Amino acid sequence: MSKVEARRVTGRRAADIVVALPGGLPLAPLLVAVAAAVWITTGRPVLFRQPRGGRHGEVLRVWKFRTMRPPAFPGQCDAARTDRCGRLLRSTSLDELPQLWNMLRGRMSLIGPRPTLPEQVARYSAHELRRLSIRPGLTGWAQVNGRNAISWPERIALDLWYIDNRSRGST
Repeated sequence: MSKVEARRVTGRRAADIVVALPGGLPLAPLLVAVAAAVWITTGRPVLFRQPRGGRHGEVLRVWKFRTMRPPAFPGQCDAARTDRCGRLLRSTSLDELPQLWNMLRGRMSLIGPRPTLPEQVARYSAHELRRLSIRPGLTGWAQVNGRNAISWPERIALDLWYIDNRSRGST
């Protein structure tokens, strides 16, 4: 890696820290309010960790606010387990805020392809595997351009467009 590329990588990591650390402090009251809402409506634990596919296929554990109750019976659908608070947290992406911790640890970046479940990564084509060439993001180009309203092939195309067009040297 050249000195210029190394500076770009270091600069991107520094930007992630600058966003995550000071960004998390003003959000602390919101994080406490969300945690209280989850505790009241869904119970404990308030947070959960979920394995996701990270950079170069490494499994990373993302932190999220819990948005569903445990199943009342085997096979109960997710919709029946998600209350109004959980739907609100998901629709506003507030359930994702604990991932600032993953950013501070260097496992995620502010912008990049959203990390997917390991069982999804296992089914990636060679084309889709390019999504794993950079750190996953708290948000990404596919999120900004349609989120869940767009198809999987459209998400892949947008993620790969971002990877191909971001500043050189960012990881």
